[in-house]
Amino acid sequence: MEKMVETTRRLVDELISSTDTPREETRKHEIKHEINRLLDEMLLSLEKREPESSSSPEEEEQVVTPFVVSVKDGGKIDYDKVIEKFGCKRIDESLIDRVERLTCRKAHVFLRRGFFFAHRDLDEILDAYERGKKFYLYTGRGPSSESLHLGHLIPFMFTKYLQEAFKVPLVIQITDDEKCIWKSLEPKDSRKLGTENVKDIIACGFDVTKTFIFSNFGTVGGCSKFYENMVEVGKRVTVNKMMATYGITGEDPAAKISFPAVQAVPSFSSSFPDLFLGNDKLPCLIPCAIDQDPYFRMTRDVAPRLKYIKPALIESKFLPALRGKNGKMSASDANSAIYINDSAEDIKRKVNSAVTGGRDNLEDQIKYGANLEEDIPFQYLSFFLEDDAELEHIKKEYGEGRMQSGEVKKRLTQVLTEVVERHRKARAAVTEEMVDAFMAVRHLPSKFE
Repeated sequence: MEKMVETTRRLVDELISSTDTPREETRKHEIKHEINRLLDEMLLSLEKREPESSSSPEEEEQVVTPFVVSVKDGGKIDYDKVIEKFGCKRIDESLIDRVERLTCRKAHVFLRRGFFFAHRDLDEILDAYERGKKFYLYTGRGPSSESLHLGHLIPFMFTKYLQEAFKVPLVIQITDDEKCIWKSLEPKDSRKLGTENVKDIIACGFDVTKTFIFSNFGTVGGCSKFYENMVEVGKRVTVNKMMATYGITGEDPAAKISFPAVQAVPSFSSSFPDLFLGNDKLPCLIPCAIDQDPYFRMTRDVAPRLKYIKPALIESKFLPALRGKNGKMSASDANSAIYINDSAEDIKRKVNSAVTGGRDNLEDQIKYGANLEEDIPFQYLSFFLEDDAELEHIKKEYGEGRMQSGEVKKRLTQVLTEVVERHRKARAAVTEEMVDAFMAVRHLPSKFE
């Protein structure tokens, strides 16, 4: 249906491209506006329509949006259903093999172990790259806490790998305005959190010659093309569609209606004329968590109507909360997450309190082995233990009852302490001058080297 809508809009554009009298031109544009409005209403009705025969209580009780991620009664997220609902595609082995072939390096652990599991048009990005056409990366961070937790860090760790593997530029958006709108923070507080988060992001090791970090409060108003694109996106999305897509109600601040366009336009290279020197047809790949998909479904619908390339996405699962798989790590619950500023004792305490899949007693553990699907420490090891052979050994021994939960927690504590300590040292080396360098509006002359 989306392809039919896109084709219809393209034909309308072709229809009005011919030259007529001023009066006829005005009428054509009126007709185009009305057709686009009707098409938006059609898409909206399809999004709101519930399947009458295939819906189940599990589908109704699972919520994955940019603002809420939860499963009722402590269940786990069914990612197959998320893919089906959102309409994205699962990343298969052939796509991973192709990434390895094109980059001449082993795929990142997050990719080869299925943590980044879904995509939109990643195959098309790879097709273009194989033909010699470059692209850029875009990701972001909404500053809701002074320190990042590991769930926040994962997209940046993966984005760093993509930047190095493909040798492409990167823009990182700090949505300090979003947190004022949704979290009711004062602008000065949101700006302060954003600055602290930028230091954590820089500490991931990004290349300053290929990376531009910007805050919405600090940059958007000063770039006329960025704002122009925001207005153009806003003109092409109805209020009804915004409300249905993002769960906005009549009681919400009006600013919630305008924000999605702010997050959309960094995926258009024309929004950064200083960085890309007028190349407004540069494809964009967005690494993000799956809950951000609604923002970019809207963006992908609008892009062809602006004669821009649809952004591609590569999407991740959520790092589960330490106390269970319901939802994801949350900045609002300090005990559900490992923070970059946690001490070694904090990490040990939190890991020891994590939900495990071990049996109730030693006899049953030896007899049946652990339930690895429910074991949070093992899930964390699958994200952060880079040694494939060691992970496979733990999986076999723990799953078959020859290893106990305490041993797995001890190993995880070691791994996470190393990750946090390594990042803490890198962050301590980040200076205000480095922050200024990454956030300076500038051309990136060596962005594809």
